Amino acid sequence: MARIIKFEKNDCAPCAQVSTYLDGKGISYETVNPFDEPELAVKFKVRTVPTVIVLENDEVKHRIIGFKPEELAAIAK
Repeated sequence: MARIIKFEKNDCAPCAQVSTYLDGKGISYETVNPFDEPELAVKFKVRTVPTVIVLENDEVKHRIIGFKPEELAAIAK
């Protein structure tokens, strides 16, 4: 099963849009603030928020930067 990590920060409108989309599709995910966990952000090369990382067997399968419903729909399947 895939593990989904969403990198976000407070007061970020696109971050909230991604959360609303994922919640609406019933997709479970972990939320990480890259400023609180910089080592995790560096590990996954996160440079901007929101960034959604989909991992399978600890390997990055998808990386979605920003609010892109068409790309988020691909992980909702």
